[in-house]
Amino acid sequence: MEFRRGDTVEVSIKEEGFKGSYYTATLLSRVGKTQFLIEYKTLCTDHDETRLLREIVDASNVRPFPPEIEVSEFSVLDKVDVYANDGWWVGRISAIADSSRYFVYFESTGDELAYPISKLRVHQELENGKWVVSHYRKVHFVTDVG
Repeated sequence: MEFRRGDTVEVSIKEEGFKGSYYTATLLSRVGKTQFLIEYKTLCTDHDETRLLREIVDASNVRPFPPEIEVSEFSVLDKVDVYANDGWWVGRISAIADSSRYFVYFESTGDELAYPISKLRVHQELENGKWVVSHYRKVHFVTDVG
């Protein structure tokens, strides 16, 4: 995947406590053949909360920012991204609280929390350079026992 300086990207962090999350960043430059210098849009440095955090990250942890998909509702077991703690976290709708709030289960932590629909987006995976929507499909098995 080709990126240019100034592109808005998402960066996955593989460290404990961050697995399953993506953070919005600006690509500042390429570092060697397999890394980028990025500046997070929502994470600040530990010593100065007014300065955005810059890091050198592996290219394998960088993806384009996904296109927006407008939805008016979600269904139980839909795979979603939840905006929380300054990043996007992958989860599944586990229950519907009401018309505008959903319970989301996070496999990476085992937590189940309620969020307003405004904090949710359709989960998309980047496959062969194209965004693919994750769908849950109910499968019914019919067996003949006679």
